[in-house]
Amino acid sequence: MVDLRVVTMDDWPLWRDIRRAAPAEAPHAFKSRLADWHRGGEERWRSRLEVPGAHHIVALLDGRAVGMAGGLPGDGGPPELRSAWVSPEARGHGVGDRLIAAVEIWALRAGATTLRLAVLPGNAPAIALYERHGFVATREPGDLLADGVTRELVMVKALRRS
Repeated sequence: MVDLRVVTMDDWPLWRDIRRAAPAEAPHAFKSRLADWHRGGEERWRSRLEVPGAHHIVALLDGRAVGMAGGLPGDGGPPELRSAWVSPEARGHGVGDRLIAAVEIWALRAGATTLRLAVLPGNAPAIALYERHGFVATREPGDLLADGVTRELVMVKALRRS
């Protein structure tokens, strides 16, 4: 059984471990590299979790972290789904669906009508997951990647209250 846990500042070691596991397992899926996450100590991880209005979730399977997702308030725009990842052992069991749904609920409760995300254009499994949840690609240019040519794919979803 997979449980979702909202992460607080006191859970920084759990967030650190899962945030490092993601790019270690799937470096092709993240803009930042694993080495980027080894700098800084407790202060860095706590500060990441204390962003005002942010919402971080970890999926636990038998007490082990097997997935994560974050919701960050938009910088003058809609809130963003960030850092979504599910470990290989938990893929195909609805964990990604539950994480995305939890971030959507957070965004709705915050009064949002749209949720935004950016994904690497070659990450077909993630794009398929997001499309299944109603996200659509925009024509908005995403951030440039390290190669200086490729841009992230920006996707949005209109949120509806049930």
